[in-house]
Amino acid sequence: MITVQGDRWKRRGFSLLWEPRVLSTVIAPTGVVSIRDFFALRKEWPDDLPGSEGDALVVAGLDGCLDSLSEQEAVSWLENDVKSAVLSFQEHYEGQAALILWLASGRTRIGMDLADEEYFWRISAAKDGVRLPLGRCLWGGADADVGRILVSEEKNPDFDGDSYVGLHHPRIS
Repeated sequence: MITVQGDRWKRRGFSLLWEPRVLSTVIAPTGVVSIRDFFALRKEWPDDLPGSEGDALVVAGLDGCLDSLSEQEAVSWLENDVKSAVLSFQEHYEGQAALILWLASGRTRIGMDLADEEYFWRISAAKDGVRLPLGRCLWGGADADVGRILVSEEKNPDFDGDSYVGLHHPRIS
């Protein structure tokens, strides 16, 4: 399992983040854009990004959208619309900016199947709820390249403990 420590994920790549204290180190709450605004920005990406001193865009609302869709609609939307927008962002900024999706409930809703190390999103908060294959939908099945973002003063923090605040992929294709 890959772990990501330090700040590089705040300036490059694609991340899912759920820890509020870490979010505040990336961007002021007023700089976070809605998922609707994210799709609107796709028509003309801004020159200056509001987070990480101009190197990051933070988007909120993905979780609410997923909760409002059926399983099939959610998978299709992630694979087609969301992934396409992420690829457009990466292409426009030539991999030199970070796209961070804020998922307030991510800690309890994102899981990983230990047998194959594939990440998923729980449609409902229940442990046995429907699972959307995040790795297949967003990262094209490249779960092996996903790192767990760990923020801690400890030298070797627990990758499943309180230090685990998100997921980071350096570049999806």
